[in-house]
Amino acid sequence: MPPATHAAPEAHPAPTVQASPATPDPEAAGSPRAARTPPTPRSTDPRASTASPGSGPHSEPRPQPSPAPGPGPHPEPSPAPGSPASGPGRTDAPAPAPAHPRTRASAVPWAVARGIAARAGRAVPPRAERLSLGRALGHVLAEPLAALTDLPPFDTSAMDGWAVAGPGPWRIRPDGGVLAGGGAPAPLPDGEAVPIATGARLPADATAVIRSEHAEADAAKGLLYAGRQVSPGQDIRPRGQECRTGDELLPAGTVVTPAVLGLAAAAGYDGLPARPRPRVDVLVLGDELLTAGLPRDGLIRDALGPMIGPWLHARGAEVTAPRWLGDDAEALLHALTGSEADLIVTTGGTAAGPVDHVHPVLARIGAELLVDGVAVRPGHPMLLARLPGGGPYLVGLPGNPLAAVSGLVTLAEPLLNGLAGRWAEDPYRVPVRDEVQGHPHDTRLVPVVHRAGPAPAYGGRTPGGTGDGPGTGRGGDHVVPLRYNGPAMLRGIAAADGLAVVEPGGVRSGTEVEILDLPWAPATPWTEGCFT
Repeated sequence: MPPATHAAPEAHPAPTVQASPATPDPEAAGSPRAARTPPTPRSTDPRASTASPGSGPHSEPRPQPSPAPGPGPHPEPSPAPGSPASGPGRTDAPAPAPAHPRTRASAVPWAVARGIAARAGRAVPPRAERLSLGRALGHVLAEPLAALTDLPPFDTSAMDGWAVAGPGPWRIRPDGGVLAGGGAPAPLPDGEAVPIATGARLPADATAVIRSEHAEADAAKGLLYAGRQVSPGQDIRPRGQECRTGDELLPAGTVVTPAVLGLAAAAGYDGLPARPRPRVDVLVLGDELLTAGLPRDGLIRDALGPMIGPWLHARGAEVTAPRWLGDDAEALLHALTGSEADLIVTTGGTAAGPVDHVHPVLARIGAELLVDGVAVRPGHPMLLARLPGGGPYLVGLPGNPLAAVSGLVTLAEPLLNGLAGRWAEDPYRVPVRDEVQGHPHDTRLVPVVHRAGPAPAYGGRTPGGTGDGPGTGRGGDHVVPLRYNGPAMLRGIAAADGLAVVEPGGVRSGTEVEILDLPWAPATPWTEGCFT
């Protein structure tokens, strides 16, 4: 496969990411890998991990003058001021890892970061391919779908019954009935009736169709009588009732569902012009990770490798099998420069610790940093970069599992929507049951589950924490925040069907909050990657 080529975004230049002296970020300062010493080399067996037990939603560490050592999963801190990756387009060799993590001043507001990612995806020149109807499911229309024929293409009967002409009673024509799929029937003279099947072509000059149960045939007299009043045009589907040739049926950017396939076939299509699925490589970083078995000897299971591929596939991407690179800067460099994907997703390594290589490697190859830290909890050390020469984008996710989920919905999903030409879902707001504490400065993303009916004052526990009864998806009347929502936890998100966007300072019970649907929330089984 030839290397992917893209045009760099020009209409929306990347913001210059600068870090000014400030109090070190609390979450970054408390991240365990930021101060982890380089591990003793081990075998080359792939390693992967869930995170160690995380703190609760509001128990982030206080600012520290320097990172505190400690074991743990992938990092969440960010590079410090003056690091090689603190500005876009750096081509010089990386400097040693800075002693302090990136400060709050460099973090991009959450909504701004999503907008940058979406515009970056849309800036790539679109590609199109023609796919047979059997292969187009789940792809995105590259062009508007215009009707190639009138629908229906001729006047048809909407019911089984009798085609009649003029007022009754009607003489029954003795030459048999009109069936669907036949040629044009003989014209129907005034005062005559003929049996007709649903979907059959209507005889010329017929004025109505009488349903079988509303008519009575007198075989002896050869006459047909109506059991109720007959109106001209009743139970007839006139030609072009649904559309005329050339009408736009669906706009470009529409996801091809089973119903879209049916409409396209009815409108005369054998294949569809579609946008190819964006290609994604997933690179899992960290020497502390296991891919199988129980945690042991300071090693932990990888939760992100098994999760990210299906997650992005459900969002319309074609994802390669994850690759576990450990904490190896050269392996990361070779993986980035040799990728033919449209998007590379890395997990962990976005901090400023001695084995956090994402920023130094990006600086070494001259990548452009579009987003370098986001004012969101969990997951603020996420980043978005563009590799040089029109190369692929890179989304760097923090290593804590829920923080990585935050990076997926903040940067990866908007970027993929733009690359695929897919329309973003309209935002919607739902009242939240229970007070939700917020971060003093940053947006919080909190796992929630939808519930129908008025929010109860008290409720039983849900699989993820609080609440009562099964979730109802997007149509619920309120959402319930779930427990187990610390940066290192997946228990809450596994029971959720959405993420509540909680503004700084938090919200009171009953306040409407924006909801981000999770890939499995719409419950669209035709999408291969969806799972419920």
